[in-house]
Amino acid sequence: MFLNIFKGICIGSGAILPGISSGVFCVIFGIYEKLLNSILDFFKSPKENLKFLFPLALGAAIGILIFSNLINYFLYAFPIQTKALFIGLICASIPSLVKDVNHKKEFKFHYILYTLFAFCLGLFSVYLEKNFHIESSNNVSIFYLILSGFFMSIGVVIPGVSNTIILMLLGVYPIYLSSVSSVYLPILVPLAIGLIIGGVIFMKLTRFLLNHFYAQTFYSIIGFTLGSILVLIPEMTFGIECVIFALCVIFGFAIFNLLSAKSCH
Repeated sequence: MFLNIFKGICIGSGAILPGISSGVFCVIFGIYEKLLNSILDFFKSPKENLKFLFPLALGAAIGILIFSNLINYFLYAFPIQTKALFIGLICASIPSLVKDVNHKKEFKFHYILYTLFAFCLGLFSVYLEKNFHIESSNNVSIFYLILSGFFMSIGVVIPGVSNTIILMLLGVYPIYLSSVSSVYLPILVPLAIGLIIGGVIFMKLTRFLLNHFYAQTFYSIIGFTLGSILVLIPEMTFGIECVIFALCVIFGFAIFNLLSAKSCH
């Protein structure tokens, strides 16, 4: 249970931090498919699904309300170390993802094209985050907030697509952050309504793709996940900073392997 709470904290933090997707954490921890099925088929086995979802939801709430500020602090106070840790986690998850996909579906060379296409979309999202600065506004309608929550759900459901980038493009990221920190419900409730509606729609779409085009969909997810690394690469000077970066990436690898080992027990 405590391991799932920790996973939930990471997933919740991904909904807040710039350039980091909640879906990526779900993929890293190997719970992406199970999470989709548990939410969409909740009433088929409510007791079992609640047992799985409750600690994740609790951790996500903690991650959004409490630990996101702490992680955000480390992200800006120690950007090289923190970003390197995330990169290590992501890189360490890729071989196990590829192994799981190839175990279920025989590998075909053209699957790589899906990864490359998704990776290019990840490159484009990096460009958007670094070059587009849309003015935010505090005077937004309830309908616009619901619509923003709907589009935000794309970043929550699809790994590697940052929901913060979507909110930045829509001009509501600053008020989203301030509303989360102060729990300002007039902003959060409409966003949550749109997020839930969009989340159900995009989860159903993703599950449809997984059911009918499993390998293609997961190789695309791997491409999006790899693309998210580019958002995280910090600015460094050659020398000690590169050494610190490499050590923290290795530490991220070790954390992932430790979590994977515990998940297997």
